[in-house]
Amino acid sequence: MHVIRLLPALAACALALVACQRNDQAFDTRVHDYIVSHPEVIQEAQAKLQEKQDAATAAQAKVAIDQYRQALERDPRDFVANPTGAITVTEFYDYRCPHCINAAPAVLSIIHDNPDVRFVFKEFPIFGAVSEKAAAGAIAVKKAGGDELGLYRDLMAARPLDETSIDPILRAHHVDPASLDAPPLKQETVAQLQAVRELATNLGVQGTPAFIVGGTMIPGDDTDALHAAIAAARKNHT
Repeated sequence: MHVIRLLPALAACALALVACQRNDQAFDTRVHDYIVSHPEVIQEAQAKLQEKQDAATAAQAKVAIDQYRQALERDPRDFVANPTGAITVTEFYDYRCPHCINAAPAVLSIIHDNPDVRFVFKEFPIFGAVSEKAAAGAIAVKKAGGDELGLYRDLMAARPLDETSIDPILRAHHVDPASLDAPPLKQETVAQLQAVRELATNLGVQGTPAFIVGGTMIPGDDTDALHAAIAAARKNHT
């Protein structure tokens, strides 16, 4: 019965399509006039397309995160705050990135207030030579067993972080800036930074900061989303 009732409607649709094909200009005019009268449909279509693209990107990121989980969370070269925490957050960052600087107080607060959050720092300098020098200094402090979290705090607080300000900060943390270019530290630093760049490429990280919690990637300084992801991870863990 349902098929029989649908036949007239299907026939009408077919005739309408034929009519449109015969008079494309009239059809185009009607479409144009409708869009002009209802411009919100373009925004709705764009929002829907963006939603689909975001979902596809998130799905691709989750696959990559699972594939590179060991390098992402367990590279012994990385500095890790709260190393015994059950929940892992990884951040790709640059000391001269404005958005990383904006996120830094939240990062420090998360580490201080949440001992169950294991925080992995990925040195990902993308803002030039000073950024690379800062990352090299952080690697040197890590190798020497120094206060890398304190160095992170001080470098992020520098306004601005440049060739003039960086050396005193490094010296305050017992790093001789000249030593950063001496082998084997230089070779080890280059190798570590290259590994992070390759990992970022494989994960689809396109800028800094980028946070990863579980299978979720959070681009930018969206600290509300970061807190929400940590809460979700904690709930799933318990």
